[in-house]
Amino acid sequence: MALLNVGDKAPDFTLPNQDNKLIKLSDFAGRYVVIYFYPKALTPGCTAQACDLRDSLQILQDHNATVLGISADKPVLLKRFQEEEHLNFNLLSDVEHKVIDAYGAWQEKSMYGKIYMGIQRMSYILAPDLTVMQVLPKVSPKTHLAEVMRAISLK
Repeated sequence: MALLNVGDKAPDFTLPNQDNKLIKLSDFAGRYVVIYFYPKALTPGCTAQACDLRDSLQILQDHNATVLGISADKPVLLKRFQEEEHLNFNLLSDVEHKVIDAYGAWQEKSMYGKIYMGIQRMSYILAPDLTVMQVLPKVSPKTHLAEVMRAISLK
């Protein structure tokens, strides 16, 4: 499915988090929401990206923002990821790819010349009315936080 565009209403969803608690996007109306999609918990790039967000969460919260990480990992792996890295935000499990597909994060990728389908490392910044404020279509773990901070501080 195609990426969402700036101004689109973000599709609502309900997914289990690392504690198997159901988290609903619409519960965050009134706040900025950083939804970031990542390929696999406990891998080097995903760990670096998550730890950057962890370390800057207070600054994001001071700007009325919350963070939701989404992967196709099962809640049990997300719990391990959260505990090992002391993550302080919700990690959501989308094993059926419903949200991953709806947000256009399931994409063709290539590594070492091999083409395959996978989760694209990407983010959406949602405005408090849960419309798409910014799309970060392909991010690097090294620059992701800076891009998120720029987007949040714009408003």
